[in-house]
This record gives sequence, structure tokens and C-alpha cells, in this order.
Amino acid sequence: MNESSEQNKSQARVYFPDPLPGQERFVAPIDETPLREVDSVDEDVPPTSMWADAWKTLRRNPLFIISAILAIVVILVALFPNFFAKQDPMACSLSNSLEPGRAGHPFGFDLQGCDVYSRVIHGARTSVAIGIMTTILVTVLGGLVGAIAGFFGGWVDAVLSRITDIFFAIPMILGAIVLLQMFRTSTSLWKIILTLTLFGWVNMARITRSAVLEAKNLEFNTASTALGSTPLRNLFRHIIPNSLAPVIVMATMSLGTYIVSEATLSFLGIGLPSTVVSWGGDISTAQNLLTTNPSVLFYPSAALAITVLAFIMMGDAVKDALDPKSRTA
Repeated sequence: MNESSEQNKSQARVYFPDPLPGQERFVAPIDETPLREVDSVDEDVPPTSMWADAWKTLRRNPLFIISAILAIVVILVALFPNFFAKQDPMACSLSNSLEPGRAGHPFGFDLQGCDVYSRVIHGARTSVAIGIMTTILVTVLGGLVGAIAGFFGGWVDAVLSRITDIFFAIPMILGAIVLLQMFRTSTSLWKIILTLTLFGWVNMARITRSAVLEAKNLEFNTASTALGSTPLRNLFRHIIPNSLAPVIVMATMSLGTYIVSEATLSFLGIGLPSTVVSWGGDISTAQNLLTTNPSVLFYPSAALAITVLAFIMMGDAVKDALDPKSRTA
């Protein structure tokens, strides 16, 4: 009896022939699955995708709701600053220098007599635009490099990985400082966006490469190849869409980082010129007033901190929703 049972078990654990890494499977015998009825699937319930399950989780997460509301408010302020502030941020009068808040000017005036509230509202457009555009370019560039390296492997992976290592060894802020010193005469926002993209795509490339390495050995890619699909079609039609979860998480959390990077460069005086209203520039101008009039420094700093915190919290919530293993509750 025991010999027959052991023989049945050994026959049941039959691996599929020549599986790819990660595709090893075996069929368990019936007597080893006592929870079959408990784990059974209700066939009357319509199937849901990973994205639908993630959205269902996000809707119930207070952290995501709060961060999403803050992010939407910041984006609306950046898109329609004139709706929230009627005062021209560049209209300054020395007679109002460091005057406290009053009707129509709740945050008071800075050293040059400019309305602090208006500059905070209009500064959102510059900082958020740079953060969003940099995130998009970093995601596209780093995603393509990482996907190509992970999918084709071999010498392609070796070459792209070494290039990635070279850029990874250069700190983003330090590299941006050196490069921007060469283009100090330019006043375009794109010089900041392209500079941050040049030194910021490496993390996205490494994340994408890891996700593609995991996805390319799964069964759907093998089945697609067996049906006659070309490698490039598999890459862009199947593998990249199934590798987007960590990429989206990385992009969401990186957006706040690029906003801070722009503010840091403007604070150091090598980012945007003084004629462009930005939070980093206002913080740099107000740093000498920290002991005498800290409110001038507080408001742009608070706007920057709230914006970055909103996107970071959103990234944490999205990470928990798309990766069940990282959930804390």
C-alpha cells in the first residue's frame, strides 16, 4: 500500500519537458490537496485584471486618497494659476518691501515688494512642469534601454549595462551642476529638463531591465513565440505591458525627486534665471531673511514640501497596490 502511494506521488510530480527558468511546474496528487474545496474559484464571478485589483485596493487606501487630492490640487494650480491668484507675480514695489499680509495679499510681500502668495501660486507651474516632463522623458528613455537590454541579453545587455553603470556613477545633482555651467546663457526650461533626464534615466533602466528579465521567461511569451510572433512584437506587445507595474511605481516616486532637484539647482543659482518664477528661486532669494522675516521663506518651502510629499505618498500607495508582497497590512 505504501509503495503504491509513493509510486503515485512520484508519477504525479511530473515536470514539463525543457522548461525555461521560472516555468517549472508539477501536478500534485489529489490526496495532497485537502484544501481544494476551500481554494476553489467561483466561476460566476467575472475575472479581473491586475490593474482592476490594484484600483480596487487604491480606492480603499486613505493614503492614496489624500495624496491624490493634494496632487490634483497642485496640478490644477500649475495649469490655471491666474484662477487662484489675480496679482502679477512680477509686479513688485519697494514701498511694500517685507510688509505683512493684508486683504488680497495673505502671505505678505518679499524683500523686493512682490506678492508672496502670487509667486507661490505661479511658481507651481514651473516646478511641476519640470517634474512631469522630466519624469516622462526618463521613463521613455530608461524604459527603452532597460527593456532592450533585458530582452535581448548577450552583448547587447553587456554594452547597455556598462553605459548605465557609467552614468550611475555620476551623482545627478553634481553632474547637472557641471553641465549647466556650460549653458548659463540659456533661459529655456528645457535645459533643466534635458539635464535631469541625462543623469536620471539610469534607475529607470535598471528597474525595467529586471522586470523584463522576469517577464520574458513566463509562459505567455513562450506561447506567443510558438504562435509565430516575432521577438520585437513580443517585446512591445506582451513583455513591456506586463512589466509596467514597477516602472509606474518608480515614475510616481521619482516625480517628487525631480521637483526637488530643480529647486536645488535654482537655489544654487545655476538653474532657472531670476526672471522665471519658481519655488527654488524664491527660496534662494529669501534665505537671508530666515532670522528676520522667516515667513517669506516658509511659504515657498511649504508648497515645495507638500507637493513632493503628495507624490511620494502616492508612489508608496501605488507600490502597495501593484505589489501585494510589499503590503504592510
